Amino acid sequence: MGIYKIVTSFISVSLLFVLCSCGVNTEPSRNLIVYVGLYDDLAIKAMESFEKETGINVTHYRMSSSAILEKIREEKDEPIASVWYGGPSDTFIQAKSEGLLQPYISPNAAFISDEYKDTEGYWTGIYVGSIAVVTNRSWLQDIGLTPPQSWQDLLEPEFRGRITVPNPSHSGTGYTILSTLVQLMGEDQAFDYLVKLDENINTYTASGSAPGRMVGMGESGVAIMFAHDALKFYKEGFRDIHISFPAEGTGYEIGAVGLIKGIENLEEAKAFIDWSLTKQAQEIGKQMGNYQLLTNEQAISPEEAYYLTESNIISYDKEWSGLHRDYLLKRWQEEVIQ
Repeated sequence: MGIYKIVTSFISVSLLFVLCSCGVNTEPSRNLIVYVGLYDDLAIKAMESFEKETGINVTHYRMSSSAILEKIREEKDEPIASVWYGGPSDTFIQAKSEGLLQPYISPNAAFISDEYKDTEGYWTGIYVGSIAVVTNRSWLQDIGLTPPQSWQDLLEPEFRGRITVPNPSHSGTGYTILSTLVQLMGEDQAFDYLVKLDENINTYTASGSAPGRMVGMGESGVAIMFAHDALKFYKEGFRDIHISFPAEGTGYEIGAVGLIKGIENLEEAKAFIDWSLTKQAQEIGKQMGNYQLLTNEQAISPEEAYYLTESNIISYDKEWSGLHRDYLLKRWQEEVIQ
């Protein structure tokens, strides 16, 4: 063999060795897709923090709770996302009943009170917030009214065309309001009330937080929504916002995280749930101007947060609410908005 062939052969073998040993990553990439039911600013920061701490690449999609449930239903046989992160536990409970979630009891669930998690591990609470009545101070002053103090006050003719409420068929917030009224008043009385309230409503929004922005901008006089969402708008500069709680009682949500059934990257999904239940992960919210109560007993909730003890909270039955969701929404569609 000539010297040229020897040198060429040596270079080829060496190059092949370099490509095999250095140029090709034999480790599988670690990726995760998460469906998110909380504010996008918080979601972005949360995903960045999780990626930095774990090295797992995350893609998230922000949707309402109802939209997430529909997506998981559609993708039941071939799940695209692995984790559901945020949104009222009622919808998680319905998903559990339909076989769309799988149980996982994270070691960090030990830091979460039993009242804020599913006993079988299908969902675990990450935050808590109560339903409130939100009004625009300037509008109230202009028409000579004081903030409504009760659910019954909202039926007054002065509020006709001035109330904005999330649509319960599209919004987890809206469904929590619907379920709250049914549990507070009784089913038939609640639907009688909702029919009367409909006469005063100008818009049913797809988003649970949108009514707060509308009130803050003076586009609507009154909103029914979660207190922590309204507080976020107030802190962002909508200083006409006033937050109160109905005297008869009000309901609340447990924002949850859960594992979608049938996924392949179970290790990465469990890592995300473990992380989401930590003190550090839950406290990211207040850094981003979010004011929910936190469920980890070691986490420090925002100073401005509304504690459930500050309002007349009803004994909200989240299990009943989740299992009767389809039925209540069907009746609402047929009797209230027709």
